[in-house]
Amino acid sequence: MATDTAVESRAGALETRGIEPVPEAERTGRPGQLFWVWFAANISILGLPLGATLVAIQGLTFWQAAIVAVIGSVGSFAIVGAVSIAGRRGGAPGLTLSRAVFGVHGNAGPTVVSLLSRLGWETVNTTTAAFALLSLCAIVFGTASDAKAAPVLTIVCIAVFVVCTVVVSGLGHAVLVAVQRWATWIFGALNIVVAVNLVATIDWSAVGAAEPASVGAMIAGVGTIAAGTGIGWANASADMSRYQSPAVRNGSLVLSAAAGAGIPLVLLIGLGSLLSAGDPTLAQADDPVAAIRSMLPAWMAVPYLLAAFGGLLLSNHLSVYSAGLTTLTLGIRIKRVYAVVVDVIVTFAGAAYFMLVADNFYGPFIAFISLLAVPITAWVGVFGVDMLRRRHYDPAGLMDLRRTSVYWYRAGIEPRALLAWAAGIVTGYLFTTAGTGEDVWFTGPFANTWPGQNGLGWLITLAVAGGLYGLLGGARTASK
Repeated sequence: MATDTAVESRAGALETRGIEPVPEAERTGRPGQLFWVWFAANISILGLPLGATLVAIQGLTFWQAAIVAVIGSVGSFAIVGAVSIAGRRGGAPGLTLSRAVFGVHGNAGPTVVSLLSRLGWETVNTTTAAFALLSLCAIVFGTASDAKAAPVLTIVCIAVFVVCTVVVSGLGHAVLVAVQRWATWIFGALNIVVAVNLVATIDWSAVGAAEPASVGAMIAGVGTIAAGTGIGWANASADMSRYQSPAVRNGSLVLSAAAGAGIPLVLLIGLGSLLSAGDPTLAQADDPVAAIRSMLPAWMAVPYLLAAFGGLLLSNHLSVYSAGLTTLTLGIRIKRVYAVVVDVIVTFAGAAYFMLVADNFYGPFIAFISLLAVPITAWVGVFGVDMLRRRHYDPAGLMDLRRTSVYWYRAGIEPRALLAWAAGIVTGYLFTTAGTGEDVWFTGPFANTWPGQNGLGWLITLAVAGGLYGLLGGARTASK
């Protein structure tokens, strides 16, 4: 309790630290704080269309979808928790610690991929939240609810969400932890009210009459959920755990992430699968906010839209905070708060494109998470194997980008780590299909094989990247 009080006492302070390791005296965090951070980041409505795809597109029954939701979301966030152990050990953000694995220059590739992932998720969050705010304005002020019919109002809605994000993410870690904890109760309660009303729209006869899909379809579903939930957060997990006390146990970090994110995700994905059993339109909606709203009684529209906006905002807080740190890891010499502003400008432009120009929203979202899940999973494989042997990160070496750094290796590159990462990526893409239905962006040459059809590309990626790194001797030299 004393630790929580200490964190809250600093909640109004601007975090001036960038990516430099946190001194051990300032690492006073507890796993309970991370539980609320991960819970808050995963109560957004995007879990509903993910669950809908399991039934409408992959043909699972509700019970199969529920099992897939547990394995995919809880399992992938257990990986997130495991990676966060490095943050507790080194006191630095995940991609900064990654310099110790890939070299101070070789780490640029994984860092760019991570930044693209964060910016992509932030664009999805911003777009969806702006749709929610646009619908709210239509109810309260009678304005147009179609983005293309009200371009100025659409830009204003995007700007409101961006400003709300910067206020919290810009102030930093202490503010983020405090806001995520208390806002979870407010928006969590609203989500429960919305969920109760959505349950009333479920076609229970269709749920009961559904024929079970194959085990292969369930395996593919696990891959979809893992890619859409925990895998995308894996390389950002240490960004929050860097303030954890050195005395915190590894298992507690894993449990805080797996339970914190798993509880809301399993409930939301399960509800999405129930809704889609009788009406598959949710899985194909260009605007998931409007699709879900149409299922609710008119009087529920305002509470629902507020819950949608708030849940997406909580997710975006964490993503933007992490993106700011990742931007600094690229070597850009600006203050952390300015890095946050740069990142949200990019996502502002992306959201404006999706709402005012693009004809499809959900198809690109699925393709996006499928494509970026592969290099992120490959990074997890290499970084995870390195963690098995490494117990210490040199603070000075992490911040030194010159040849004097202990992590300089060969011209600033650790070739074994980069080779293993690249091999994992290439192998993973061989088995990957990015997109759904007719909106397919990429199909690997082995995507129609049994592993490809059953969504095992991410698992093959993990095994190849981690296994090759270990075989090349990277793990044996990691502790030096």
